[in-house]
Amino acid sequence: MKRLPSPAPAGELVEQLAPVQAEDYRPDREGWAWRLVVFLRITAGLAMLKGLYHWSAVCGIGVSADQGFDAQSLSWQTATVFFAVIDLVAAVGLWLATPWGAVVWLTGSVTMIVVQVFFPLIYGLHWIVVAGLVGLIAAYLFFAIQAAREQPN
Repeated sequence: MKRLPSPAPAGELVEQLAPVQAEDYRPDREGWAWRLVVFLRITAGLAMLKGLYHWSAVCGIGVSADQGFDAQSLSWQTATVFFAVIDLVAAVGLWLATPWGAVVWLTGSVTMIVVQVFFPLIYGLHWIVVAGLVGLIAAYLFFAIQAAREQPN
């Protein structure tokens, strides 16, 4: 009786679809995969700072007692806690150059853009934040596409 080859584990299939692997980062390596990892690590630092900023708002650091977390609206509180958590999770995933890190970061970034544009009563409308996030998303897509193109088939 002829045996059929066993299918590849799901983890291997996911790794084949990822545009870059964390072990692709080597200082001596040139190319788009290396540039993508550097971009992801810089973005991870920015996401970490953004998450810590939101946690400082939750903890009331740098504000008077009458402007603290409890004095804010429920929508502000909800959005702040959401971004405090998702930005730090995204920072870890981006630093490790994992596919889920990019997904979490993209989710948080698109959500922040939506909150800024469509719900300005929560944080106010800050076009610099929107433009910065759109620019980072566009740069990520550019680096990811270029890194995927140079991967062997």
